[in-house]
Amino acid sequence: MVLYDLIIIGAGPAGAGAGVYAARKKLKTLLITESFGGQSVVSEEIQNWIGTKSTSGEELAKNLKEHVSAYAGDSVEIKEGTRVEKVSEKENIFEVATNKEEIFNTKTVLITTGGSRKKLQVKNADNYKNKGITYCASCDGPMFADKDTIVIGGGNAGFETSAQLLSYAKSVTLLQHTDEFKADPITIKKVLSSPKMKAILNANTLEILGDRFVTGLIYEDTMSHEKHELKAEGIFVEIGLLPATSMVDKLLDMTSFKQIKIDHRNQKTSVPGIWAAGDCTDTLYHQNNIAVGDAIKAIEDIYMHLNAK
Repeated sequence: MVLYDLIIIGAGPAGAGAGVYAARKKLKTLLITESFGGQSVVSEEIQNWIGTKSTSGEELAKNLKEHVSAYAGDSVEIKEGTRVEKVSEKENIFEVATNKEEIFNTKTVLITTGGSRKKLQVKNADNYKNKGITYCASCDGPMFADKDTIVIGGGNAGFETSAQLLSYAKSVTLLQHTDEFKADPITIKKVLSSPKMKAILNANTLEILGDRFVTGLIYEDTMSHEKHELKAEGIFVEIGLLPATSMVDKLLDMTSFKQIKIDHRNQKTSVPGIWAAGDCTDTLYHQNNIAVGDAIKAIEDIYMHLNAK
């Protein structure tokens, strides 16, 4: 029976970064992933990946895979095209079961499975994905400099996206489908103080308008049931994230949104021997560079756990 020092689950930026660092530290590691790249793989242009002025999501995924593979050597084994279905603990050893009816054993686990953005389910939304509709302000926001933009979603993510867009957009209009915003009061007050910012409550998005690219949307006032048209060249959707954490649903402490609760000093979870990093956790900010940093922090702690007893 092979006993790994570490199994990394997922190979977005966090998992790939962890794989490189695990290889450099000569940890006997298995990296299991369905694919490389994470959520950003669908982005046509990424301008905030440090050290790279501009890249596509596809190119980023290719580079992540090449980087891990180049360092893997005898330390890191890569198992691509495989989904982890369950992680369980048995006599201080973790069993990792996959959709291919395989079970792998390891001393430690790092979960970097990320998540997926909740998609806008309204008329024409699918037709304008990456043609004006985007789910990543940090990736795509600068492309909408000096343009009128709309943010759908009144939680912290929606207001944080609005704050980013205010740096370069001509205007930002935020739509919230209920009668109150869900973000922190201080954040709401600060963002709404900008003269370029407008927010509308009780606004239920019905339809995306456009030609080759987005030109605006139609929303319904949920109180009066009147329909209104808003013109915009960019629509940023922030209606929630679905963390990919089902494989540890009964094992780890999680938030009500199924995010893994972590100790933010070292990425430890509620179960000794399991760490987590990136968008699958309850970290406050969701960014590629942050996810990589958190994953590397986890590897440093895992190495100490394995070698400094």
